[in-house]
Parts: sequence; C-alpha cells; structure tokens
Amino acid sequence: MRVCRLDEIVPSSGVCALLNGRQVALFRVDDRVYAIDNFDPFSKANVLSRGIVGDLKGELVVASPVYKQHFSLTSGRCVEEPDVRVSVHPVAVEDGYVVTALPGSRCAGASRAP
Repeated sequence: MRVCRLDEIVPSSGVCALLNGRQVALFRVDDRVYAIDNFDPFSKANVLSRGIVGDLKGELVVASPVYKQHFSLTSGRCVEEPDVRVSVHPVAVEDGYVVTALPGSRCAGASRAP
C-alpha cells in the first residue's frame, strides 16, 4: 500500500502516518525511510515524529522532543534505557512512494497517494 510520496517528507525529518489506526513516525534520511511507533513511552504522548534525527555514536536515532531520550530508527531501542523500546515497522520506497505492507495508511497532512 502506498502511504505518501517520498518528496512529501522533508529530508532528515519525520512525519506521522496513521497505519490501521496506529500512529507511526516515518523518517526520511538520505532518501531512505524508517518507521517506528510515534508513541513516546516516557512522556506517554504521540510525538516522536516531531523529534530531531541524528547520529549518536554511529547509530541513527531520533531524539524525543519531550524528555530527549534517543530511539534507534533501526531497532527501536532507547539508547539511554536499553530495556525500553518502540516498535519498528516495515517500510520501503518504491517508484518514489513510501510503501508499507499495512493497508489503509496515509501520511498525516499529506495528500493521499493514488
């Protein structure tokens, strides 16, 4: 299922997508897309898509905009508290579109892809 066009996600930033009723944070880094839960387990808010993407000791992470914990974009592991994780979701880029195996998905604020 197409979620949105890749160019609808600003490079090195994130957007929120609704995937079957679940908020997922999509991040575009070097024309690759990563998908993790949008729910921050520390602040109990759906905010991770608004976090800052970066590299922390060689690991691609997003910093929560609330309490600043870092979550791996590849494993979902919290760098500061390794026992805490967020789910990682399958996502790819095909023909310029962000795609997922989950039907009924679309980027929040982005136009629906045909």
